[in-house]
Amino acid sequence: MLRKVLKPVLGLMAALTLMSAAASVAAADETRVVFVTHGQSGDPYWSVVKNGMDDAAKTLGVKAEYLAPETFDMAKMAQMIDAAAASKPDGLVVSIADPAALSGPVKNAVASGIPVIVIDSGGGKLTKELGGLLYLGQSEYEAGVLAGERVAKLGVKKAVCANHEVGNVSLDDRCAGFAKGLGVEVPVLNGVMDPTEMKNRLIGFLNANPGTEFILTVGIGGAEPGLMALDELGLTGKVKIGTFDLSPTILKATADGKMEWGIDAQQYAMGYIPVVMFDLWKKYKIAPIADYPTGPGFVTKETAASVIDLAKQGKR
Repeated sequence: MLRKVLKPVLGLMAALTLMSAAASVAAADETRVVFVTHGQSGDPYWSVVKNGMDDAAKTLGVKAEYLAPETFDMAKMAQMIDAAAASKPDGLVVSIADPAALSGPVKNAVASGIPVIVIDSGGGKLTKELGGLLYLGQSEYEAGVLAGERVAKLGVKKAVCANHEVGNVSLDDRCAGFAKGLGVEVPVLNGVMDPTEMKNRLIGFLNANPGTEFILTVGIGGAEPGLMALDELGLTGKVKIGTFDLSPTILKATADGKMEWGIDAQQYAMGYIPVVMFDLWKKYKIAPIADYPTGPGFVTKETAASVIDLAKQGKR
């Protein structure tokens, strides 16, 4: 009797053991990618990057993790890169907003055998110097130059670059490139992430500099407060404004003619494509061989309406 009872039990235990072993093998075969960026997943720009990462992971059956410090904290981010590398992922994706603070941890990750892709900030030259596979993003300086050249064609001679995160190399490069393209000295308004305070700082600048003809904001954190500042001062349409990055608010303002354009870095691709690349590398040893420019693309009044729904979905 005992033998009759034990036989199915032992059979079940053997089956469970086999299933557990198979699951362990499957887990070992699963590609694991870790993102460490300077932008929080709740930030309108970085949420699109994370959406791209999540969609690619779901489509391919890849495990992907998104990490970022709670604020723009390069010391904390350096620690996160070290910890991510120590966990031995199949691929590490990083943004390098501060080369002085982050180059060491990235170089150490590469030296430990972790393949690295750099996105959004850092650029191709630095990526190669650190041993990264490639840079995926746009040249922020060159995008700024193109923005300045566009504004110069409007006859603008007096402009301001509103930077909500001074010290972020990518955003600083956007302002520097803009001044180069415009061909005149452009003051940088030192802004903040808080939208109300950013709006107030823009109002203060415009009151103190009544001849300002154009505002360039380097991201959503300055663009939406910029639109509010112009509306509050009754300067909408009189002082022109353009921005880097997109949001539904920015796209509607562009479609309505209240904003000249939004510069699209197509950051969804920065989240999606590295997951695909690392999965191909793990499964088939197919390695990327060149940088991947995702922008800049100028979304204007003629094209903004067609992009609004995609922005609401978190894809643009």
